[in-house]
Amino acid sequence: MHWRSLYSILLYLSLPVVLARLLLRSRRAPAYRRRWAERFGLIPTVGNRPVWIHAVSVGETVTAVPLIERLLAEHPEIPIILTNTTPTGSQRARALLGERVRHCYAPYDLPDVQARFFRRVAPRLVLVMETEIWPNLLAAAQRRSIPVVLANARLSAHSAAGYRRVVCLLQPVLGAFHTIAAQSAADARRFRALGAAPQSVQTNGNMKFDLEISATNLTAGRALRATLGPQRPVWIAASTHQGEETLVLEAQRAIQARAAQTLLILVPRHPERFEAVATLCRRSGFETVCRSTRDRIRSTTQVYLADTMGELPLLYAAADVAFVGGSLVAAGGHNVLEPAALGVPVLVGPHVFNCAEIVAGLEASEGLVRVANPAFLAQTVADLLGNERCRRALGERARLQLETNKGATQRLYETIHPLLTEPPTTAGLNGNRANC
Repeated sequence: MHWRSLYSILLYLSLPVVLARLLLRSRRAPAYRRRWAERFGLIPTVGNRPVWIHAVSVGETVTAVPLIERLLAEHPEIPIILTNTTPTGSQRARALLGERVRHCYAPYDLPDVQARFFRRVAPRLVLVMETEIWPNLLAAAQRRSIPVVLANARLSAHSAAGYRRVVCLLQPVLGAFHTIAAQSAADARRFRALGAAPQSVQTNGNMKFDLEISATNLTAGRALRATLGPQRPVWIAASTHQGEETLVLEAQRAIQARAAQTLLILVPRHPERFEAVATLCRRSGFETVCRSTRDRIRSTTQVYLADTMGELPLLYAAADVAFVGGSLVAAGGHNVLEPAALGVPVLVGPHVFNCAEIVAGLEASEGLVRVANPAFLAQTVADLLGNERCRRALGERARLQLETNKGATQRLYETIHPLLTEPPTTAGLNGNRANC
């Protein structure tokens, strides 16, 4: 039996568990029980051979936006279909791009599901963001002679060590990519070592550095700051996870012991936890205002809970110092470049394995501070809030580090541009009628 057949059988057998997990998650996030048909490739037909871009969740979606904007501007005649796996990714995609692109959930990597999706979409090009390697998707595209590009590709040393155990299985999968556009030279070496064709792997840089904060978000951030109190110190703890809010509130209490007027903007990562975090803040004794209620922020307000989606850039723009969550607990950290793009000083905890290279680069340029625990977080935030010169210098170094590393999106666009204009091959057209 071919290994991909075994892989597919195991996926079919696990499908009841996958669906049960969606139902379980929907108890906290109802969006998980909606739009299941899309996950099985049951979508309306898309005409004119679009570009299919898959971005798993929020971070990958934000990273893909500059490229999507470029494609919309340069090739308005080519539709774009964007897929996500999570409801939060879907919400961010719609907030950032609206109706300018088609959007749906990604199809499960089952042979018949992928075949159905390819028949209905018939893409001219597939772009997969960062780390998604789906054997049946690649096989379906290869059968139709549709190029697949792994964009902003990353592969940690830890993951590469695990993949080496199945290198004989992984090699043909990696060989199905037209291009692997790696974030760094180290990522490129790891992909080649696992069997990717050397000529298909290029070192492209990290597309996350091409982030642009819109003028709309800057204006909205300044307006929000005016309502928070222009003169009071404001810091933000963004993308926090379960257990992390308790540590952040501990830090806020210590900061207020030094500067009583300090306001914390608290932004939980997952919307299903908004209500629980609001309860935690109030039970901890903090006067809390939720953004969704649009209640007036008073001088006595201590925590401003951002229980809305898609507003992180404007919330960063309203703050003096930013702590990026998922890093005081072992969640691996989140995007530190959004505050850096605004020149806002960036702090992270010790757990940053999801963005280790970016954090290391910012730290080397003295544009970021790591904090080991809530006490160190409180001390660092308080010191920065009390020293405008130091705060501005730290933020400016972070912004310059981001500017220095821009260009990956342009390099990727130059790579895929010939693929957008090449006529489809006979194999590709025939393949659109084939089954996987």
